[in-house]
Amino acid sequence: MATDPIPVSILTGFLGSGKTTLLNRLLKDPDLRDTAVIINEFGDVGIDHLLVEQSSDGVIELSDGCLCCTVRGELVDTLADLIDRLQTGRIKALRRVVIETTGLADPAPVLHAVMGHPVLVQNYSLDGVIVTVDVVNGAATLDSHAEAVKQVAVADRIVLTKTDLCESEQDRIGALRQRLRHLNPGAEQFTAEDIDGKLAGLFQCGLYDPATKTADVAGWLRADAYDHDDHHHHDVNRHDSRIRAFTVTEETPIEPAALDMFIDLLRSGQGRDLLRMKGIVSLSDDPARPVVLHGVQEIFHPPARLAGWPDDDHRTRLVLITRDIDPDYVSRLFAAFVGKPGVDTPDRAALEDNPLAIPGYSG
Repeated sequence: MATDPIPVSILTGFLGSGKTTLLNRLLKDPDLRDTAVIINEFGDVGIDHLLVEQSSDGVIELSDGCLCCTVRGELVDTLADLIDRLQTGRIKALRRVVIETTGLADPAPVLHAVMGHPVLVQNYSLDGVIVTVDVVNGAATLDSHAEAVKQVAVADRIVLTKTDLCESEQDRIGALRQRLRHLNPGAEQFTAEDIDGKLAGLFQCGLYDPATKTADVAGWLRADAYDHDDHHHHDVNRHDSRIRAFTVTEETPIEPAALDMFIDLLRSGQGRDLLRMKGIVSLSDDPARPVVLHGVQEIFHPPARLAGWPDDDHRTRLVLITRDIDPDYVSRLFAAFVGKPGVDTPDRAALEDNPLAIPGYSG
């Protein structure tokens, strides 16, 4: 019998940002029972008081029904083992998986493991990325470390930590919040106090609402956040200035082959810098049933076809966060493939040789 894919959340954040503190709260929250938490080292997390038994292969069963796992070699092996335990009855229930990355980690490989493996993608779905940012050192960390900037850029939600240490410095916190909004307008921002007693809700930022079993496209896409921000702003810091967040829209339904070619060319030519892309697309073969897209760099989730439009806005909307990619280039490339007036359909081979040579563009 087919079951719904298990949602996977990625918890990331730079060294000292409060990620382990948040993870400890997660392990104690009764609303997150039947959750498997995959961490790097047990020693970083205070779980002794929750320990029931140590089972084989780095899996610990906790008193509230959660599991806590260390990454044994490949993350793919750990995720596959959890499914095997569930199917063989060694785990009674598994409602969610939370994966903690190291403080220096690029979250993209973790996302690729969930989204790109042919077996795992049948059993898991990416719910979202949560990043912790320390308000005391957050600005300096973003200045000094490109990895921290990328963690923020790919996040769905941002948790601001150590705000109690900066209560008298509201201007400083406000400046950091604004900087984070420029990097990632669609990411909701919370403080540790905001999520007090509501930790389970923090890990529900995916496309499908687990309570209603329906698609919450507006909450997931958050395209409106990109419409009210200055996307041409460049922070003086060199890391921030490489990140761009923007939307691409189209009123008329798109030929499926044209969409495939656009995405294929974008990810093959610019995939390394296509940090995150989400979208809802109207296709000409069935405009009443839009397709949802989700990609991280070169890897895309299998497209999901919805039963209908979630609201009265039937436009194609793509939300992108990129590094070193000019938004105008993406818009021109998209326009060329969907047949915008004055933009000829490009020759694929020619574009692969020179992706900036879009024939007929008059802009």
